[in-house]
Amino acid sequence: MVTTDRKKLVENISNPEKLWDLVVVGGGATGLGTALDAASRGYKTLLLEQADFAKGTSSRSTKLVHGGVRYLAQGDIDLVREALYERGLLLKNAAHLVKNESFIIPNYEWWSGAFYTIGLKIYDLLAGKLSFGRSKHISKAETISRLPTIQQKKLRGGVVYHDGQFDDARLAINLAQTCLEQGATVLNYFQFRAFIKVDNKITGVVAKDVESGKIYRINTQIVINATGVFVDDLIQTDEPHKKPLVRPSQGIHIVLDKSFMPGEDAIMIPKTDDSRVLFVLPWHGKVLVGTTDTPLNSHSLEPIALEDEIAFVLRTSGKYLAKAPTRKDVRSIFAGLRPLAAPQDGSTKTKEISRSHKIIVSVSGLISVIGGKWTTYRRMAQDTVDKAIEAAKLQPRACVTKSLSIHGNKTGADFTDHLYIYGSDREALLALVNENPEWGEKLYFRMDYIKAEVIWAVRNEMARTVEDVLARRVRALFLDARAAIDMAPEVASLMAKELNKDEDWKNIQIADFTYVAEGYLLIGS
Repeated sequence: MVTTDRKKLVENISNPEKLWDLVVVGGGATGLGTALDAASRGYKTLLLEQADFAKGTSSRSTKLVHGGVRYLAQGDIDLVREALYERGLLLKNAAHLVKNESFIIPNYEWWSGAFYTIGLKIYDLLAGKLSFGRSKHISKAETISRLPTIQQKKLRGGVVYHDGQFDDARLAINLAQTCLEQGATVLNYFQFRAFIKVDNKITGVVAKDVESGKIYRINTQIVINATGVFVDDLIQTDEPHKKPLVRPSQGIHIVLDKSFMPGEDAIMIPKTDDSRVLFVLPWHGKVLVGTTDTPLNSHSLEPIALEDEIAFVLRTSGKYLAKAPTRKDVRSIFAGLRPLAAPQDGSTKTKEISRSHKIIVSVSGLISVIGGKWTTYRRMAQDTVDKAIEAAKLQPRACVTKSLSIHGNKTGADFTDHLYIYGSDREALLALVNENPEWGEKLYFRMDYIKAEVIWAVRNEMARTVEDVLARRVRALFLDARAAIDMAPEVASLMAKELNKDEDWKNIQIADFTYVAEGYLLIGS
């Protein structure tokens, strides 16, 4: 297995004379995808992430690998076709994380059954050979049978279609591991500080190891700015007077117990009060409900759900579920920011801004990637590396990621076993219990996670903090924030022994995690 030891990875950048082909700043979907594309073509690639991989937007999605039914409604056929193609590739290349999910659109108007059936037939056609299954109309009786907690008053039937579902943060971690396997160096908790320039051309970056405080000067042929909602920060470091290119839009999700929707089907509500789509999805034994679309003028690593957004999600889902959820039913709530390309005409309707990506090359040679979504991360990366080859005059090499298996890829996943997310690593993880039988015990009585998962996260998945483990290696924080807070002391103890940390580190970790996790609790619930 390729090393994930931080000390050894940091040694790779310790030679100030070394010249990298590409330095990627940002460890979310776009950055990891770009680093993987570049490394798999044989370029000397370094990725720097200021916090943890997928700490921001890339761990806070609606967990869909999809073409985007609403983009079809907006007439963005090319984006839908591209996304459906990428969805098919992802099912092949990360079969342990992507599952075929059936969605039901409940019909309450006489015309809606035929209307959505016809629209989704077009969706099926655009998927071509990579289709996940044909859409069809179902009766009222079958709709109720499959969605026993659906609001039955005035229900006429439903339309079933198929799309993909995945675990976003887990895919990010597996992409980081695949980058290492392809020869890249990827480092979390490494902060970009400044550009190095010669004759107004970027020739490198200055970066700080957040853990040691040490500053590094790194030489490179080209820098890729893949920082999502922070993309303008790097652009303005390069060109201080540049107009912002990204307009953040916030989307929130609430998590409920499985009793609110006990079946395996998801619900898609095609038209809400604000003309958005709302999803109610089974996910890791819970029910995920979202999302919203709120334009913001600022960004942060820990965005907070607004009261209007909370009320909207509870109210709208309550119209379609027999038992309307209340604040006290919410196990966790999280907000994420979409890095949408800022409209140039002054429009504020973020839901009308295309999710297709843009690649911009500055006078200094900085390449910035704007927009996009998880489903199309691979294509975004391919386009970005192609642009980097052109801009930096690198030796051209063909993209190979269409058929590149992602770390952990394994078909036939048992989605009833919570360890399915580890794919081909599952047996090796369980073998840790032979080293220490105590690691086979549950971390917490209310959740399935075992102690071995913490050890595995530290040894093999570059987890450095309690939050890394409870938010992104296992998804406890996103599923049950109160339980995650209760688990933190045990996780901190296990990590402290593995990382050779003292009692002070442990206490700081518990305090820091508790502070973050309280933002995932719905106050007044």
